[in-house]
Amino acid sequence: MSLTHRERLLACLADDPALDRPPVALWRHFPVDDQSPDSLAAATLDFQRRYDFDLVKVTPASSFCLKDWGVEDVWEGHPEGTRRYTKRVILRPQDWEALSRLDPTAPHLAAQLDCLRLLRRALGPETPLLQTIFSPLAQARNLAGSETLLAHLRLYPEAVRAGLETIAAATRRFIEAALETGIAGIFYAIQHARADLLSLQEYSLFGLPADRQALEPATALGCNLLHLHGQNIYFDLVRELPFPIVNWHDRETPPSLTEAQARFGGVVCGGLSQNTLVYRGPREVRQEAADALAQTGGRRFLLGTGCVVPVIASHGNLLTARRSVE
Repeated sequence: MSLTHRERLLACLADDPALDRPPVALWRHFPVDDQSPDSLAAATLDFQRRYDFDLVKVTPASSFCLKDWGVEDVWEGHPEGTRRYTKRVILRPQDWEALSRLDPTAPHLAAQLDCLRLLRRALGPETPLLQTIFSPLAQARNLAGSETLLAHLRLYPEAVRAGLETIAAATRRFIEAALETGIAGIFYAIQHARADLLSLQEYSLFGLPADRQALEPATALGCNLLHLHGQNIYFDLVRELPFPIVNWHDRETPPSLTEAQARFGGVVCGGLSQNTLVYRGPREVRQEAADALAQTGGRRFLLGTGCVVPVIASHGNLLTARRSVE
C-alpha cells in the first residue's frame, strides 16, 4: 500500500522497515515569480503538481529576509535563479550595531508568510512544506558583501557579533510566525561552515551562537533540514544543531553518502549533482540515483541534489529523477 508524502517522510526519519520507497525531493528558484507571494506560491505549486515530490521546499530570493533593512537586488539570468545584490546596507563597522529591530509584520517578511499560507491551503496536510531560512551569517554576508563581512569579522568582531544578534533575533521571530502557517519544518541554509571561508574556531565563535539563537523555535518541528553549502564543509557540525535531515553537495565534496551515514544518525539527502541534471541525460540521472541507493541501501535517505536545481535543467531529467525511486 502506497504511503502519503507525509507518511513516507516520517517513515524515512524513523528508519521504519515499512517504508514503501525512499522519498525524493528537488527544489529550485523561481526568478521574477519570487518577487510576490502570489506568483511564488503559484510557481511552487505548478512545480509540485508536475513532479509530485515528497516535500515542498519554498525557495524565495535570498533577499526576502533583508529587503526590509534596505538591500536591493536584480535578476540577471543566473542559471541557478539567484539575484545579484546591487545595494548593501553594511558599509562601515558601526553599521552592524545600527541595524534596526525587524519583526515579521515588516512588508517583505509578511509577504513571505502570506506565500506560506497560500501554499499550505493549496497543498493539503499530507505534503510536508519547508520554508527556507538563511543562517544569520549568510544574511550578514548579503547585507555587507562577502569581503566586507570577513574583514569586519576579523577586525571588528564585537561590532559583527552585535549585528548577528540582531539578525538572529529577527530570524527567530520570523520562524515563530512561520510556525503558525502550518509548515512541517525549515530548510536552514548555512554558507560559511567551510574551510575556505572560516576556520572551525571562527564558525564556532560567530556562526553557532547565532544559529542556536535563531533556531530555538524550530525545535518544535519534525522535518527540519540542514543545508551545508559549498565545498570543504565542516560536516560534523550536524552534531551541534538539531536537524534530523542533512543536505550538502555530496557529489562535489566529502563526505560521501555512505561516510555521512556512519557519522550522522539521521537522514542524508543528496545523490544527484546539479551538473548531471543540466548537462547530462536521463541515463546518467538514473545511474547517479542508482548509485545513491546502493550507497545507502535506500534507508535513512532522501534522494535530492546538493543544492537548488538550476532553472535550465530539462523537464525530462527532473521527471527521471522523480521516477528513479519507484
